[in-house]
Amino acid sequence: MTETPLAAPLNVGFDYTRSTGPVLGRFVNALRERRIEGIRGSDGRVHVPPVEHDPGTAEQLSEFVPVAEEGTVVSWSWCPEPLDGQPLSRPFAWALVRLDGADTAMLHAVDAGAPENIHSGQRVRVKWADDTVGHIRDIAYFLPVDAEDTTPTESAPPVAEREEGAPVSVIITPVHLRYQHSASPEESRYLRGLAEGKLIGQRCPACEKVYIPPRGACPTDGVPTTDEVELPDTGIVTTFCIVNVPFLGQRIKPPYVAAYILLDGADIAFLHLVLGCDAQDVKMGMRVRAAWKPREEWWTSLENISHFEPTGEPDAAYETFAHHL
Repeated sequence: MTETPLAAPLNVGFDYTRSTGPVLGRFVNALRERRIEGIRGSDGRVHVPPVEHDPGTAEQLSEFVPVAEEGTVVSWSWCPEPLDGQPLSRPFAWALVRLDGADTAMLHAVDAGAPENIHSGQRVRVKWADDTVGHIRDIAYFLPVDAEDTTPTESAPPVAEREEGAPVSVIITPVHLRYQHSASPEESRYLRGLAEGKLIGQRCPACEKVYIPPRGACPTDGVPTTDEVELPDTGIVTTFCIVNVPFLGQRIKPPYVAAYILLDGADIAFLHLVLGCDAQDVKMGMRVRAAWKPREEWWTSLENISHFEPTGEPDAAYETFAHHL
């Protein structure tokens, strides 16, 4: 009986952090004070949000210009099902709004209630966040100029640490991509094998190379890889990197090693951790073995292997794995 391919939701995300520089820095610090400033270009046009260099001449710009909190909808698109992290959790319009005093439009949300309540040419005004922090989200959204609104604004964006009263010089923008990933039938058998403590690859019938994780087809010969091969949990380090720099969400304290592991009997390496020794002692050709998590923690994931660690066996000679690099 054919098994149903596995599927699971995936969430890829990080907090994008950047320094503002003098131009965006002035813009977000003005927002914190509930003011909006643009910048005048070489041709006299006012850009909002301000740009550091003129888009036509590349000239560095420095003449800041205050603009109004009201403006005109240039174009719009209705968002019936908002995603997490968007300006509003209820249906709204994404719109290009040209503020009075500006010559360019800025993209933001308009809380119109329904699509029939918004149109190009409509006059709108800023709804400020209850707590402004020095971020584009200090403009919570726009409202039709004649609309009444007493709704509290939604959650504020994350804020970088700074001294009390210091100007904003760093902004943080969470970035997330959420989607449903469906594994291929070959990947699904590989993942189900991991749930049983097995490492299952596939062999190409033409070149006889063994691929793990399986691809379903040989990238060299273009033929289906239907022969399954159960591989041992031992192999060698082909290439590696010592991670010395800390980053957000890091689970292991640096330094540690991320390495490509070529399992015995396989022809392609995969990325994993090498622990159980000093990072400085890891080298190409080192023999390693998988360190599996406790059986009760296994599921359909390569995370069942916590890491690889040295076996203590002699290193493999370079020429035995050089063609796999």
